[in-house]
Amino acid sequence: MPERTGTGRGVVEVVTAERGDARLEALLVEAVDELLRRYPTGSRDEYHLAPGTRFLLGLLDGEPAGCIAQADADPEEFAGGVDMKRVFVREAARGRGVARRLVGAFEDLARQRGARRVRLETGTAQPEAVALYTALGYERIPSFGQWADSPLCLCFAKEL
Repeated sequence: MPERTGTGRGVVEVVTAERGDARLEALLVEAVDELLRRYPTGSRDEYHLAPGTRFLLGLLDGEPAGCIAQADADPEEFAGGVDMKRVFVREAARGRGVARRLVGAFEDLARQRGARRVRLETGTAQPEAVALYTALGYERIPSFGQWADSPLCLCFAKEL
């Protein structure tokens, strides 16, 4: 699935990745580290990803720059949908189109797998994420998931 796009700020390529890929594993650790900095009352154990989660890796000029995960949503709770997880771009690569390309590739993969919609959780301490999702057509929905009762939780969804 490699797709390359020149942004004028570097070449972004999105590829599939599997657990165990050292590049992906490093990004997942960094993503959780950042979440724990932004939400210091959390714990690393809260950020596990379910078996069967699929991953995309964003490369900027050939170097690992970001990742995104796709998990199956509970069919009774969110029929026809998938969950977007662990959207992360390294600080040095931010503002260069990596997150937009990852989300676009995520949506393409979701459509290929038959999904009709996407949902995600983010939080009040992630204003850049909220701005990105809003700009890409995601709309606020009632909170769900393990942080549904938290005043810090913000949830979004988009019809594909």
